[in-house]
Amino acid sequence: MIVAGIYSFKGGREVVETRYAAELNEIRRVITLVDPEAHRTKASKEKTMPGKMLYNPRSLNRAVKEHFTAAGWRNYRVPCEYSSDYYTPEYKPETPQVSAYREMDFIKNRLGVEVQFGKYAFMVYNACAKMTIFHNLDMIDAGIEVVPVKAFAKEMSTGVSYFEQFVWDLERRGVGDIDIPVLILGVAKD
Repeated sequence: MIVAGIYSFKGGREVVETRYAAELNEIRRVITLVDPEAHRTKASKEKTMPGKMLYNPRSLNRAVKEHFTAAGWRNYRVPCEYSSDYYTPEYKPETPQVSAYREMDFIKNRLGVEVQFGKYAFMVYNACAKMTIFHNLDMIDAGIEVVPVKAFAKEMSTGVSYFEQFVWDLERRGVGDIDIPVLILGVAKD
């Protein structure tokens, strides 16, 4: 794959290029190590493209994860204990507290990375909520979100998020005080 698009959210490009140049070079290297054609393994069952061979997002994610892990990047999970303090008196939950977790795909030297070849809602959540949460937990100072560009996403299942859509939304959303610097990288198959 190649980096085909770059978008700087809240100064993400400047922060990453200045403070995380070595990590950014590793990320670019990981992206180039993934051969997308090796992941064109999903036969479409969709009405609009029956039988067409598509890029498999899960397979692409596994390949990216292998390369990040080999470069010393680590996945992080933080436990969530949900409070029952906010339930109404009428509601009696079976279990008062639910154990769950939040997860960041990769972290190294306080730089968080999320790779999203999935649904659109996760892309926005990653940059506008999850990265802020991990910053507030004192684990990251900036982030990078890796997503496909539209032309690449069109050769995956329907509903896969893409760079152009993400940039449009972020530009219209604006930047909030709680947001952290995030560099958005749009990737393409060649």
